[in-house]
Amino acid sequence: MNVEITNTVYVLNGPNLNLLGTREPDIYGHDTLDDIAGMLEDRARELGLDIDMRQTNHEGHLVDWLHEAQAQGARAVLLNAAAYTHTSIALLDAIKAIRTPVIEVHLSDPATREDFRHRSFVGMGAVRCVSGHGANSYLIALDAVPNL
Repeated sequence: MNVEITNTVYVLNGPNLNLLGTREPDIYGHDTLDDIAGMLEDRARELGLDIDMRQTNHEGHLVDWLHEAQAQGARAVLLNAAAYTHTSIALLDAIKAIRTPVIEVHLSDPATREDFRHRSFVGMGAVRCVSGHGANSYLIALDAVPNL
């Protein structure tokens, strides 16, 4: 089944990211997920893209949304899977099962944190990873979408 590619970029956020701004701000910054959504909407308009921003604390929702992104013809997915990055083979399988390019996004730099954060199952399927730039990681990732 051929699906027409749209200008929509899914921005999928995993567990605990609903607490941004108050959760460990020394690591994740003071921007809330709503702040990041606003930044992305502004940049997306400049790039001629549309944002579909979502957050869940449930792994299966992320898998379903990855499938949906392809079914709806999304241009790309920006995925901050949070802790599921380091544990979810289901997310890796979902990324590998779709043709929609996925860019892995992190506010902090997992490579400089605890050892268990050094392995990324998401990264094994993603076309690119942007990490360590705080909320700007999302903008850097979005800027890469037109070139995918």
